[in-house]
Amino acid sequence: VQLQASGGGLVQAGGSLRLSCAASGRAFSRYAMGWFRQAPGKEREFLASITTNGANTRYSDAVKGRFTISRDNAKNTVYLQMNALNPEDTAVYRCAADFFGLGSSHAYEYDYWGQGTQVTVSS
Repeated sequence: VQLQASGGGLVQAGGSLRLSCAASGRAFSRYAMGWFRQAPGKEREFLASITTNGANTRYSDAVKGRFTISRDNAKNTVYLQMNALNPEDTAVYRCAADFFGLGSSHAYEYDYWGQGTQVTVSS
C-alpha cells in the first residue's frame, strides 16, 4: 500500500490543523493505522493509532485530549485532527500502516510509511 499524507502547514499556537493520509490499494480496511512525528534532533514519536475498523484508538500522553485520530475506510483515508497546537508540536508528521495490526505504538510494527507532511507552530 502507498500512503500520501497532506494537510500540514504553518499555524499559530492555539490553532488547529487536520492531517489526512490517503492510501492506495484495495486492502486499506485490513490495516491498522498510526501517526508519528519527528522533530529535528529528536527521535520519532508515536502519536496515535486506530484499529482496522476504527473501534479502538490509542494516544500518547503528549497529545491525548488534543489530537483525534479517525478513519474512513470507504475513502481509504485516515485523519489526525490536531487542536490546541503549541510550538513543541512542530515536526514532520507521518502516517503508517500495519497489516492486520492492533494499533501498536511501536514504529517497528508498521509495514508501510507515508512521506510525511511538515507542521510548524509559531508562538
